[in-house]
Amino acid sequence: MKEFVPAYIGLLESGELEKRVKTALKMLESCSICPHKCGVNRLKDEKGFCQIGRQPKVASYGAHFGEEPPITGKRGSGTVFFSGCNLKCVFCQNFEISQGLEGVEVTKEYLAFIFLSLQEGGCHNINLVTPTHVVPQILEALLLAAKEGLKIPIVYNCGGYESLETLKFLDGIVDIYMPDMKYSDNKIALKLSKIKNYWDICKRAVEEMHRQVGELILDERGVALRGLLIRHLVLPEGLSGSKEIFEFISKELSPNTVVNIMDQYRPCGKAMNYPPLDRRITKEEFNRAIAYARDAGLKKLLTF
Repeated sequence: MKEFVPAYIGLLESGELEKRVKTALKMLESCSICPHKCGVNRLKDEKGFCQIGRQPKVASYGAHFGEEPPITGKRGSGTVFFSGCNLKCVFCQNFEISQGLEGVEVTKEYLAFIFLSLQEGGCHNINLVTPTHVVPQILEALLLAAKEGLKIPIVYNCGGYESLETLKFLDGIVDIYMPDMKYSDNKIALKLSKIKNYWDICKRAVEEMHRQVGELILDERGVALRGLLIRHLVLPEGLSGSKEIFEFISKELSPNTVVNIMDQYRPCGKAMNYPPLDRRITKEEFNRAIAYARDAGLKKLLTF
């Protein structure tokens, strides 16, 4: 296999990456980065739903070995955990970061340094965890890092509540999309994550991701280079709507889409106030989700 070159290198060389950075930053003047379209001026540090202003907050970064094997590989995924989120899931396992806003504000120069240090440490990729609300800030740091020699794939690890306009900025920049598909019922999403029209928006967003990068491509070591990997967390009593989600993936994307069906739900955040989220899932509930995926015709399932 010939040497892999991340998508953003071509945009850097053509000058397109710099143009996109400038355009994306303008979107912060009346913020429309995500479907909330809060309209606040984040360039003046005003804050909307995500509670993050001009500078992104980073909670932690480093080589991570707890992701899916195609993402982690042997040397780890270079994860950067961003504080804040455009969802407010009552059961969030990173509640202190996503809603408690634990973390430190960083400049574009320091964020670029983080990216480069993860590459220097041997990580297979830069894994942007909860990046949706800070896409412009990520792009301006990526521009600096790419100029200094960054050349590993970018993983966009998100909750699936994405703006099509913003995703189009990422076309040719992101190599691997790793969205959650959390719910297939808008009313449940509103109750549990405080967001409107999740299922409708998530479907269109994941379709765009698939259009951009296609099915997951691995190198000879089994490490992901490009493509789509979907995550689905099974919730108690079928709240996540697994059957409808798997049918959508198989029929509207591809039965060869890699899907990680996750059984690690545990009550976190405010989950104890939202029965049946106050308990773990049962073995039967998880097995039922697996059966739904197989019945839908999905051929590449992970249960990591």
